[in-house]
Amino acid sequence: MLNFKPSKMTLALISSGLFALSAPTFAAEEAQATEKTDEVEVIQVTGIRGSLQRAQAIKMSSNSIVEVLSAEDIGKLPDTSVAESLARLPGVTGERRNGRTSGLSVRGFNENYVGTSLNGRELLGMGDNRGVEFDLYPTEIVSNIVVYKTPEAGLITQGIGGTIDLQTVSPLNSDASMTLNAVYEQNAKDSANPDYDNNGHRLSFNFVDQFMDNTLGLALVVSSQETPRQEENFRAWGYADTPEGNKILGGHDSFARSALMERNSFAAIVEYQPNDQLSVKFDALYIDFEESDVRRGLEEGGPVWGGTNYTSSSIEDGLVTSGYWDGFHSVVRNDARTQGSELTTFGLNVDYALNDNWSAVLDISTGDVDKSIIDLESYSGTGRAGTDGRPSAARSWEMTSTGVMYSAHPTLSSVDYTDESLMRLFGPQSWGAPVIGSDAQDGFVNRPEFKEELDSIRFEINGTVEYSIISGISMGVNYSERTKSKINEGDYLTSQQYPGDAAIPDVLGVTNLSFIGIDGVLAYDSLGLYKSGYYTATEASLVQTDRLGDTYSVDEEVLTLYAKLDFEADFGIYMTGNFGIQYVDVDQSSTGFSTVENENAYVVATPVNSGASYSDVLPTLNLNFEIAEDQFIRTGLSKVQSRPRMDDMRPNARATFAYNDNQIQSTDPQNGPWSGSAGNPTLEPLTANQFDLSYENYFADDGYFAATFFYKDLTNWHRTSNALTDFSDVYIPELHRDSNGDVPATLMGFLDTTEDGLTGFVRGYELQADLPLRIMHDSLEGFGLVVSGTFLDGKLDDGGKVPGLSEESYSLTAYYERNGFEFRIAGTKRDEFLTETRGGSLALQATDDLGAEIWDAQISYDFDESGIESLQGLRVSFQAQNITDEDTLQAEASDGRQITSYQSFGANYSLGLNYSF
Repeated sequence: MLNFKPSKMTLALISSGLFALSAPTFAAEEAQATEKTDEVEVIQVTGIRGSLQRAQAIKMSSNSIVEVLSAEDIGKLPDTSVAESLARLPGVTGERRNGRTSGLSVRGFNENYVGTSLNGRELLGMGDNRGVEFDLYPTEIVSNIVVYKTPEAGLITQGIGGTIDLQTVSPLNSDASMTLNAVYEQNAKDSANPDYDNNGHRLSFNFVDQFMDNTLGLALVVSSQETPRQEENFRAWGYADTPEGNKILGGHDSFARSALMERNSFAAIVEYQPNDQLSVKFDALYIDFEESDVRRGLEEGGPVWGGTNYTSSSIEDGLVTSGYWDGFHSVVRNDARTQGSELTTFGLNVDYALNDNWSAVLDISTGDVDKSIIDLESYSGTGRAGTDGRPSAARSWEMTSTGVMYSAHPTLSSVDYTDESLMRLFGPQSWGAPVIGSDAQDGFVNRPEFKEELDSIRFEINGTVEYSIISGISMGVNYSERTKSKINEGDYLTSQQYPGDAAIPDVLGVTNLSFIGIDGVLAYDSLGLYKSGYYTATEASLVQTDRLGDTYSVDEEVLTLYAKLDFEADFGIYMTGNFGIQYVDVDQSSTGFSTVENENAYVVATPVNSGASYSDVLPTLNLNFEIAEDQFIRTGLSKVQSRPRMDDMRPNARATFAYNDNQIQSTDPQNGPWSGSAGNPTLEPLTANQFDLSYENYFADDGYFAATFFYKDLTNWHRTSNALTDFSDVYIPELHRDSNGDVPATLMGFLDTTEDGLTGFVRGYELQADLPLRIMHDSLEGFGLVVSGTFLDGKLDDGGKVPGLSEESYSLTAYYERNGFEFRIAGTKRDEFLTETRGGSLALQATDDLGAEIWDAQISYDFDESGIESLQGLRVSFQAQNITDEDTLQAEASDGRQITSYQSFGANYSLGLNYSF
């Protein structure tokens, strides 16, 4: 008979892991773990090997297929954010945004399709959608992170990709401590902008202690961070068609960006257990995030789209790779952005033992997020649009693997954009709207605002039973209300000197653009000018349908009933597992605006609202078989779902009417005057049926290897459709007429929207190993490798891609830890994948990311091992991130040579002191 009998070391590690798996099922599993560990001497294991051992113990004891991160010590993961740590787990890939790992994909699905929770409760993000921006959560607040790849009925927050549960420390189950962290950061790139530097810092304080005869526990975390980022960014407008049928760069806007991310966080956990029956836990988290940056550079049209004179020097396989052009009036951009977000969340959990076998749990939580963005464009150049005799640009160009590289024109001289006597503050191009004049746009500001609230309450009954193979039962109900709103406003900016121009005030210096072959441009404080009232602002919503057309509020009420049976049996092979079912009932509604332009190009907006109700049943089955000592076969069957994207759920519709006589008189909707786009407030969740099979071999307390296969049958995905639509609701007879005053021949047209019904699949293999090299030879004591590879295949039946899916991804961590000395080097690599970027009006639009290979390294020394009593508790570390200065590349899906965005960020270095007492 083969039974899973954990060693004392394993039990101690589970205990010191702070009951990582107890959060979703609350008291039941925690009580079982406590019962097993009451008489076990806790063995304190620190450092990277200790964190790997604790993570392995939690993974080994789980009934689900999970991946686990465990902090090396209280408040200590070896990264600046949880995103960087999670990106090294098998099946999890990170996505860099503006130089930081922020987005995450689990098994090929990005964060919009991954459930995220804090201590078992759904967690709000600070992004535009449902997805959580993981780089905003400091590592200091985390004790463990569990990635559930197979769900169970008690796991309320689910996603098609999986669930990521962030878990804070349990103060009654942790050693008393106070820890100070101080880190100095510096970017390898010198700031290209004169008003930013390349250094920052991180400071944090962690406190854990027990009071009142160990019945009251308190944990506090205070964290402050300022992280610099430098960036070189080439962005193509796109690639135009030449008369010969080749592709050619249509234009570009390229910047040198300098940024400073500031994040202040506060977390508090209060735990009260006056007796064996009652346990009360309260936790609170507050994060204040602000990022400010400047982006200075050039925006220029190219051949074809820019209306310039050009000559193609070389053409390769249909792409013009070099040439020269002249005659374009460059727009010098001094852009600035500030993004501020505040997240606040509170949770209260009360666990009461009804008797020796049954307990009741009440959990209440509330959270809200406020986010605002100011994204400013400010223009300057050699003369206002329409001015005769102003100097124009002339250059040679060559397409490279990172975008465009300019050089001197063979016969003409170019413009010196650093000449203060030449450059003036105004709009060099005829950009504008009728409301301000076609030459009066000297800048633009996007200023969207987001607000989100989430309240939930949960009641659960847990019990241990002895009936056949059933060992436990859980039943519960969860009710949540969620609201998300967006106000998408912006302004056209016109200089008070209009129609004249002005010298650039208070020039700060020069911004270096040598990465595209340009010496530089003049730098000035455009955000300061805007805030001082220098510009006259005209609301863009007067003439842009995508402003009120993207202003909305979405409300959700979700009721979840669930029940779960735990299994335990011995049929010659020891088996554990669970079977459960969720019933989910949803009521969703949304409000917004239907927008259309009149004959004068002004917007006419009509309030609209809509919604839907539906229900679904989600069964889950997890079975684990110990086929030999510490060797397991795990399998899972489940139906999983992700709620629709919230921007897709808006009721807004944007209608366009073409004031063209031929179209107005046509009876064919394909050639008629009506077209538009809309959200869909009746969307149902994305759903999948899932199968998982895993083999895990735990050959040491700190060593294992595993192989996993999974298949997700996507039974409902969302597709973009072009639907024949009746535009009667936005038809205004007095406005929508041809030049003769005749009304349209048809009110039918085609509307782009999102709808249910698309199917597809994703399948994959995950290979992983944690190898302490001492098992090969004693001389390798302290050395180890953690490796993984993930191989995915998937598609949607319309030929589309799953957002976030890379066909191959790899992770490697090599480490040495002994006698207080620790060294590690870690690398991740992923193939190309579908993602999003911000387009016009800061709206999200799809793009392909070509993937990246990121390497980090860390070296540290713990003076506890030094024998120097005065330095006990001190740890010194040095870390390097993005050592190889890996670029981020995006390209046209049809041709990887057509680079649409190139970003280079430079390595980031940090020197840290950690002191515990």
